[in-house]
Amino acid sequence: MGYQSGFHAPNGGAQFLGFRKARNGGTEVVFDDGVSRRMVWRVSSQHVNEAQLSEALRSAVLALKVVPALISEVGKRAIALERIGV
Repeated sequence: MGYQSGFHAPNGGAQFLGFRKARNGGTEVVFDDGVSRRMVWRVSSQHVNEAQLSEALRSAVLALKVVPALISEVGKRAIALERIGV
C-alpha cells in the first residue's frame, strides 16, 4: 500500500512538507515555504514506518507554524530527525 508523501498547506500558503528516498536508500523529510526557506532532515532510522511518517507530516502541515509542529509530531511517534540541509 502506498502512502502520500507530499502535503501542501490548506490555508492558501505555498508551504510544502514531504518525504523522499535519498540515493543511499535513507528517508528524508523536506520543508519548503515557497518563498525563501527550504529545510531537509534525514530520518535517523533505516526502517521508518511510512504510514506514521505520512500521518505526522499531514498533521504538521495543518499548523500555522509548520516546522515546530513537525518536530512535535515526529516526537510523538518516536521518529528521530537529523537536520542536513538549509
